Amino acid sequence: MTPTSTPTPLLLTPEALDARRDALADLLLDAVADGASVGFLDRTAHHEAAAWWDGLRPSVAAGTRLLWVVEDAAGRALGTVSLIREEKPNGRHRAEIAKLLVHRTARGAGLGRRLLAHAERAARDTGTTLLLLDTQTGSPAEHLYRTAGWTAFGTVPDHAATPDGTLADTTYYYKRLDHPADR
Repeated sequence: MTPTSTPTPLLLTPEALDARRDALADLLLDAVADGASVGFLDRTAHHEAAAWWDGLRPSVAAGTRLLWVVEDAAGRALGTVSLIREEKPNGRHRAEIAKLLVHRTARGAGLGRRLLAHAERAARDTGTTLLLLDTQTGSPAEHLYRTAGWTAFGTVPDHAATPDGTLADTTYYYKRLDHPADR
């Protein structure tokens, strides 16, 4: 797969999320199987991963979470990313990038970078001027965020467990979208 052959991310409605929950659960479990610290442990069952995606339905319906997926021709989820918009009145200028996942078979073709850029453009389009995210310190995702212009602003030791239960540090990042260098 080449970056140019990857389909455009599809913004999911609640109904589209329902229809894709099993494919998204497979994608999540693939990330966990590869050791990604994304909130789940090795022993996570498919029905638990599917239930997690089901739990996003209210925020997708409310528009506080924008959720995109990239699929192959067979409907398999190759990648996903979420933009979580802040609901508090004093924070409506900011949002969080969450659950940027790329299936192991689709890595190395720029899909993660495309998903991140897509979410950043959508954030700009909604008037967001500040983005936040967190990732496991030392993970491959850190390279993506640093090279995409994100700034690390702190690390919390032993913040989250990896899928095998080992505690790992988490690094927090921000990106100002109103900064001229980010346009």
